[in-house]
Amino acid sequence: MVDVRKVSFGGTAALVTSMGLIVGLDAATTARGVVVGSLLIVGLADNLTDALSVHVYQESEGLPERQALLTTVTNFGARLGVSLSFVAIVALLPTDVAIVVAVGWGLLLLSGMTYLLARSRRVRAGPEILKHAAVAIVVIALSKAIGAWVFAATGGS
Repeated sequence: MVDVRKVSFGGTAALVTSMGLIVGLDAATTARGVVVGSLLIVGLADNLTDALSVHVYQESEGLPERQALLTTVTNFGARLGVSLSFVAIVALLPTDVAIVVAVGWGLLLLSGMTYLLARSRRVRAGPEILKHAAVAIVVIALSKAIGAWVFAATGGS
């Protein structure tokens, strides 16, 4: 079984980023290709740079090379898997449905990850899930507002 601590940073970042990107880009453009392309770019470029950052941090903390590499690969794999699940949702479903499904999927995964982390920390899961969901919802709302502003500022082009 995967240690949830090793995928929590990358998985959480990929979840919230993907939901914000889908909702924000939908508000800015209706081009499905733009959303899928953006998710793939984030899924690869941003995830690789974050994995590298985690790796460098762990090396600076004196972690053995093998342990730092394993965490780096696990982090990247979690982020890529999450990102690709959102790519599939956007690519396969009609846009209006994809947005609802993507946000629901993201909140479900975030809640599941939060639940597992809360159990491992021996704290109540409910308040933790609410906190994390609230932050994700703020990111989604801000992304939608930014997308709408970009759409209005550029005249929808």
